[in-house]
Amino acid sequence: MSRWLGNGSAAVLQCPVTSRSDVYTHGHHESVLRSHRWRTAENSAAYLLPHLRPGLRLLDVGCGPGTVTLDLAGRLDPGEVVGVDASPSVIEAAAKAAADAGTTNVTFVVGDAYALDVPDDSFDVVHAHQVLQHLSDPVAALREMRRVTRPGGIVAVRDADYDGMAWYPASSGLDEWLTLYHEVTQANRADADAGRKLHSWVREAGFDPAGIQPGASAWCYATPHDRVWWSDLWADRCVRSNFAAQAIEHGLADEVGLEQLADAWHQWGTHEDAWFSILHGEVVARA
Repeated sequence: MSRWLGNGSAAVLQCPVTSRSDVYTHGHHESVLRSHRWRTAENSAAYLLPHLRPGLRLLDVGCGPGTVTLDLAGRLDPGEVVGVDASPSVIEAAAKAAADAGTTNVTFVVGDAYALDVPDDSFDVVHAHQVLQHLSDPVAALREMRRVTRPGGIVAVRDADYDGMAWYPASSGLDEWLTLYHEVTQANRADADAGRKLHSWVREAGFDPAGIQPGASAWCYATPHDRVWWSDLWADRCVRSNFAAQAIEHGLADEVGLEQLADAWHQWGTHEDAWFSILHGEVVARA
């Protein structure tokens, strides 16, 4: 993407997320974890909640710092909840959060979405939020999730659809950011528009079409606090996260161009009428 190439340079930082050497586009910079810690069962897994009841056993794949996982554990108590993530440091932080909250029915372990270290038919519910978009073979991961779900249990997945994002007012800088984001994820063999493909991936993974419930929902950042929080978060990611390092590594941008994108995010966030929505695909599928 030559329009973002100049004379800048930066160290390369990658974060493999599975045994297949997939690359996590966002990484675990504070600007990323800031977003992850904002997530709750209510704002990120509402489609799943009607299917839950106390006593069920749940596996949360790609649990990150565990905020959603802990919320789900509270709803399922005394049922056991296990959170799995490829990052040891994130798992350590999630375990500390559980200890600080006094949550005793949750365990956090390092694991691989393609090779879950649990027997067949182990869980009533397997959940993955914003995971499949970062995998080079999401169908294989879905098959693995199905393997560890008991017959009649459910697999629930939710992913953003970047091409379905919308914002106001118009910003050529944010247009360029979205183009670059797609280019980086393509170079990483990932799919930024996973949300619209979840239904087809679940079908390809072998789930019975009669037991598949597809749907969609959205996040929206429009209040004064939310728009500043969201714009600052992405301005930081544009210059400090794995996304920035990978854009440079793949020859798609340099430090000068990334600073321009960060400025565009800051400028957008100052508009009193600023509004940003993120479309998500979501699927509940019976095993």
